[in-house]
Amino acid sequence: MFVLGIDVGTQGTRVIIVDPNGHIAAQAGHPFTSSEASYGSSGSFEQDPAMWREALWRTLRRAVTALEATGHTASEIAALSATSTSGTLCLVDVTHEPVGLAIMYSDTRSASVAAAVQAAGAHLAEKLGTRFSASFAITKLYWLLQHHPERLERARWFLSPTDLVIGWLSGEWGYSDWTNALKWGYDVVDERWPDFIARDLGLPAGKLPQVGPPGRIVGRVGARAAAETGLSQETLVVSGSTDGMASQIASGAVAPGEWNSTLGTTLVVKGVSETLLRDPLGRIYCHRHPDGHWAPGGASSMGADCLTQRFGDADLDELNARAANHTPTDVIVYPLMRKGERLPFSVPEAEGFALGRTDDPYTWYTAHLEGMAYVERLCFKVLADLGAPIGDTLHVAGGAVRSDAGLRIRADVLQKQLIVPEVAAGAMGAAILAARGCLYASVADAAANMVRFERMVEPHLAHRAAYDERYNLLVDAFRQRGYLP
Repeated sequence: MFVLGIDVGTQGTRVIIVDPNGHIAAQAGHPFTSSEASYGSSGSFEQDPAMWREALWRTLRRAVTALEATGHTASEIAALSATSTSGTLCLVDVTHEPVGLAIMYSDTRSASVAAAVQAAGAHLAEKLGTRFSASFAITKLYWLLQHHPERLERARWFLSPTDLVIGWLSGEWGYSDWTNALKWGYDVVDERWPDFIARDLGLPAGKLPQVGPPGRIVGRVGARAAAETGLSQETLVVSGSTDGMASQIASGAVAPGEWNSTLGTTLVVKGVSETLLRDPLGRIYCHRHPDGHWAPGGASSMGADCLTQRFGDADLDELNARAANHTPTDVIVYPLMRKGERLPFSVPEAEGFALGRTDDPYTWYTAHLEGMAYVERLCFKVLADLGAPIGDTLHVAGGAVRSDAGLRIRADVLQKQLIVPEVAAGAMGAAILAARGCLYASVADAAANMVRFERMVEPHLAHRAAYDERYNLLVDAFRQRGYLP
């Protein structure tokens, strides 16, 4: 018996098939090219859901074929689930075809209407301890109502990318989960769509999906998905989660007091708490955990995409190998690659910068690894200041764990032990959710059986004073620019 997890990310699609103990039986991936994303000078960032679907069919077909090559059949896949980006806005019509391009999570055009959404949803924002910003799908939806109302009129459903994938696979539409629905304005405390969405914002609430916990059974693989991918129509389709939650689950940080830091295209920090954590500045939000706890955390717009965009033509293996001999550098980088930041501060006009400069490519690269670690450290300080218990160990995931130098720098800057899972991927988290739907009683039980750890990185003290000094210089620079109080 196997379960299957899908991750439709910003840079590509990944599928992983694992057994109930987390051993990989088959996997496949499909990267997106830079031409498949649309960036605009106005802060726009869009992708084509039709492109996601074609990549999904192709990747699933390859993964199923790889499983069959090992002597197994698609009928042995008991369940599947999916994850994708949080806060991304997708619309589909009555035929379930996309209505225009998806407005991505980091699209900042809706910053102009965020205050209006915050005013309308102030009671809910206070209740949840969050703040409606341009990163929220409901803010994007309200912006779309102001600028392209015809798209809303054509739409039958307002969905997250995860919801879209679940619909494509099951043929069941209009379903979402606690984690994705949060940024659509869903009340995760009372588990209902609040009245202000229709009453004050004028949005058609009937086009919002039904919401339930991640890991619940939605249906089975539909006829079209089976024909396109080779999947069995007996395979259960299980509701998914946001990419941040899926990566957290894949890291093994699923019990109260445990924390995960996922450094991929963006940085996502999440933990598990017995109580809801509130942030009056809106940098932090709390998901409802699949097992009923709370999952406080937040997402920075900064991430390892700075390495892809600035060093994409270089030999990254060589740069990583040299980084250990170049740290700590005297160049301090805030490696934000597009305008607008969400955590450790919520500043729509924030831009990346560097203090100092070097012509040495190895020093310049190392400074980016350090800069990401400094921002990560500040994120955890924000969480600690809000009352979150932050221990001495972090579960880490995301593409950045492939860099030994990056892990060493992060451990030393954060002064925390880093635990790296064997499979640090959102697709693994989705597979664990699939297992929760059919094999295990809880996500904690599923993760305990399916997550294994590859290594631990202990913090060193040798560069602690130097890192502290440079971290403080970056924090001062944030204050001077008005990003921090």
